[in-house]
Amino acid sequence: MKDLRVRIAPSPTGPVHVGTAYQALFDLVLARKFGGKFVLRIEDTDQVRSRKEYEDQLLQALSWLGLEWDEGPDVGGEYGPYRQSERLEIYQWHAKELVEAGHAYPCFCSAERLDALRAEQMQTKERVGYDGHCRALSAQEVERKSGEDHVVRLKMPGEGRCVVKDRLRGEIEFDFAQMDDQVLIKSDGFPTYHMAVVVDDYLMEISHVVRGEEWITSTPKHLALYAAFGWEPPEYIHLPLLLNPDGSKMSKRRNPTSVEYYRRAGYLPWALLNYLALMAYPPIDEEKFSFAQLIEDFEPDKINLGGSIFDMEKLNWLNGRYLREDRTPEELLQELKGWLLNDDYLGEMLPLLQARMETLGDFMPRVAFFLARQVEPGAEDLVPKKREVEEVVAMLQTTVWSLDEVLQWDKEGVETALRGVAEYWEWPVRDVTVPLIAALTGVRVGPPLFESAALLGRDLTRMRILDAMAVLGGLSKKKAAKLEKVWKQKG
Repeated sequence: MKDLRVRIAPSPTGPVHVGTAYQALFDLVLARKFGGKFVLRIEDTDQVRSRKEYEDQLLQALSWLGLEWDEGPDVGGEYGPYRQSERLEIYQWHAKELVEAGHAYPCFCSAERLDALRAEQMQTKERVGYDGHCRALSAQEVERKSGEDHVVRLKMPGEGRCVVKDRLRGEIEFDFAQMDDQVLIKSDGFPTYHMAVVVDDYLMEISHVVRGEEWITSTPKHLALYAAFGWEPPEYIHLPLLLNPDGSKMSKRRNPTSVEYYRRAGYLPWALLNYLALMAYPPIDEEKFSFAQLIEDFEPDKINLGGSIFDMEKLNWLNGRYLREDRTPEELLQELKGWLLNDDYLGEMLPLLQARMETLGDFMPRVAFFLARQVEPGAEDLVPKKREVEEVVAMLQTTVWSLDEVLQWDKEGVETALRGVAEYWEWPVRDVTVPLIAALTGVRVGPPLFESAALLGRDLTRMRILDAMAVLGGLSKKKAAKLEKVWKQKG
C-alpha cells in the first residue's frame, strides 16, 4: 500500500470510549504493517460539549495504551493544524467554493419553520426531512437575505443510487432519494461533522478510513461531498461493532466503556488492547499475542464482520494471564506502584481515614475499596429505613445521570450533584448518601462520601452505582425511559 495514511478523529466531549481505542488500535496496526502514518485529529467543533480537559484525557488514555501517533495536535506535522476549531477558515472557504460552483446553497429557514415542517411530515406520515425550500432561491433573494442567520447546505443528487465500497463488505447500495440536502456549515460558522471530516481527510491525504460500522449509513453523504469537490475518496474499512451481552451496541448504560475505568480498575494496557484486537481479528496461534505478532500477522481482509460480545470475564481471564505469565514478582511490584500503590494516591486517602484509625493496621482494611475493581454491597445496606427497593433503584439511576453532568470531578462537584438528587426526590440528603456509601465502599459505614467518590473517580463511581442497582434488581428499559423523560423535564 503506497503512501498509506490513517487517522483517528475523536471528539473531546466526554470520557474516552474503548471504541476509540479499538479503532485506534487497528489504525496503528495498519500503519505499522504497511509503513504508513497514523494521524490523531481532534474533532472539537461542538462548542457546547467539547472541553480542553476531555482532550487532555484523550491524549493521556491513548498514551497509557501505548497507541503512539505520528502526527497530531501535540506533536505537530505538515498537515496541521490538527484541531478542527483551528481550521474554521478552511471549511468556510471550501463551502464558499461549493456555493459558487452551484453544488451548495445558503438556507435561511428558521428553526421554527423546520420544527413545523417536521411535525407536519410526521402527521401526514411523509418521509421526515428538509424539503429543499431554499434550494431554488434566486441570486437576488440570496443577496437580499445575506445579513440573516443561515446555514449552508449541499445539493444532494436527489435521485439515483449511491454505491459505498467497503474493503470488508464489498459494494453497499443506498438511494439518494432518501437523503436530505445535508448542512455543511452551521449558522454559527462552524462546520458539521460531515463537512469537516471530508475536507480534513482530503487535505490531510488520508488514504484509508478505519471506523465503526455505524458510520456506513453516513458514507453516501461523504461520497456526495467528495463528488461535488471532484476529489477521490479514501478506501473505507468499517469495523464490526463492540456489543453488550444482549447483542446491543456497547454503551455505558450496560458496561464500563471508558478507557479510564479499565486503567483505574487495574487492567494492563496491552491486555486490554489484545482483547480489543480479538473483537475483530482471529487469534494468532492462540488468543494471547503481542503487538509485534499482530503487526506481523495482520491482513485487513482477515478482519471478521460479526459484531463481538464484550465479555468482561474473558477480559479478566486474559489480563490474569499477562499478570501471571509476563511479569516477574519484581515487575509486578513496579506495576502496582505505578498503578495506585504510590505515595501520591495513598497520601490522598490518609486524610479521609486518619481520624478513624487507632492502629496502623486499621488503614489497609478501611481503604481496600479504593483499590478494589468492584465491591459487593448487601441489599439491606442499600435501602434506608422507610424506603422501598424500587424507589432506591430509581434514585440511584438519577444519581448516575446527575453525576454524568458534573464537569469538575471533585468533592464540591460530587456534593452539588448529590444534593440536587435529594432535592429532586424531596428526600433528606441522608436517604441519598446512605445507599451510596454502601454502593461505593461495599459496607454500611465508610469514610466521607463526597471525598471518597472524588478520589475513586468518575468511572469507578459510576460502575459501582450501576452494580448496586443490579443488586437491587435493576431498572427495566421501559421504567428507565419513563424516568429519564421526567428527569429531563424537571432538569
